[in-house]
Amino acid sequence: MGSSSPRLPPFSFFILLLEVVTASEFTICAYNAERFDEAKASDFRLLHTVNRIVSRCDICLLQDVVDSKAIETLLESLNRESDRYDSYGYQSVSSESLGNSPDDMQKYVFIYREQNVNVTGKHQYQNKTAFLRAPFAVQFQSEKTAIGSFVLVPLHSDALQAVQEIDRLYDVFEEVTEKWNNTNVMFLGDFHASCAYVTRADKKNIRLITNSSFSWLIGDKVDTTISSDTNCAFDRIVVHGEPFLKTISPFSAKVFNYMKDFKLPKREALQVSNHLPVEVRLKSSALLLQATPLLILAQSFLSAL
Repeated sequence: MGSSSPRLPPFSFFILLLEVVTASEFTICAYNAERFDEAKASDFRLLHTVNRIVSRCDICLLQDVVDSKAIETLLESLNRESDRYDSYGYQSVSSESLGNSPDDMQKYVFIYREQNVNVTGKHQYQNKTAFLRAPFAVQFQSEKTAIGSFVLVPLHSDALQAVQEIDRLYDVFEEVTEKWNNTNVMFLGDFHASCAYVTRADKKNIRLITNSSFSWLIGDKVDTTISSDTNCAFDRIVVHGEPFLKTISPFSAKVFNYMKDFKLPKREALQVSNHLPVEVRLKSSALLLQATPLLILAQSFLSAL
């Protein structure tokens, strides 16, 4: 009597299928690194944590970047580690220093994997009286994503003007969509869109909320902070339009709790930032090619049960 080949348990097959799909998706992250300066980047332990956070993402928006030297140090670290582990090359595109106080000038910095995505345009919103740190929009193109071309618009709001600044993102949306003829727009960053800064009553005054074309992917009840003193959904991801929304991997928008995943003491995690990164995954263009053989494999597997 011939011996039968060992079979995967049914759930193991679908877990394997899920891992294949997830691994091929494209991750976008936003992280308020809280006064990310040369001193923080020169601390090996803190730099290593930021490195691990950023290297999970195909594009990572860093906010509250104080000086360019810190980004140079981070990129050197990312590319050095990449040569050893994942073979990606990392580049950055950065705004000018933004703010109205010499003691609190910050940059928006996008760090991205050069093999997976290209920068095809950048635009600094010029009405700087409308924002403390005016959005620096970047258009990206990636053959790895089902959406192809998309625009990322960051905002690290003035907490005390959060309602007004979030509402004015609609004006930024109109400007960048006209400039690039591209309505695939994602807003991301530390909006301060929660707790005392944005209340339920305030929502009627925010066009990104009242206009149903915009989808808020990080919910109001999510805590994007580390401190026990706060439980607020400050950091958000918002996308425009059904075409873009359809290319978002379902339920992939979430907080990445690096304190838990990296097993860091709270004290050490807070030295990096009180904020947790938020992230979302875009469906991969490769899934279109993978879909047919994977379905055939699935059907064959189920028929053999």
